[in-house]
Amino acid sequence: MADTKICSDISGSIWKVLVNIGDKIEAEVPLVILESMKMEIPVVSSDPGVVVEIYVAVGDAVAEGDPILLIRE
Repeated sequence: MADTKICSDISGSIWKVLVNIGDKIEAEVPLVILESMKMEIPVVSSDPGVVVEIYVAVGDAVAEGDPILLIRE
């Protein structure tokens, strides 16, 4: 099984976390919503899998490249 870290593409703050540990996810489905410059930006996985770790909480600030979730395929 391969693990994939889902990282932030931009700097912003975590507005919503849409998944929980153990959730099965599909590719290209929003997992987290970032707020940056008053825009809501969805964070998605390019692959399906299971959420094994969540590194952020609502209100956390993230920079470009910061890990958000860990997905196991």
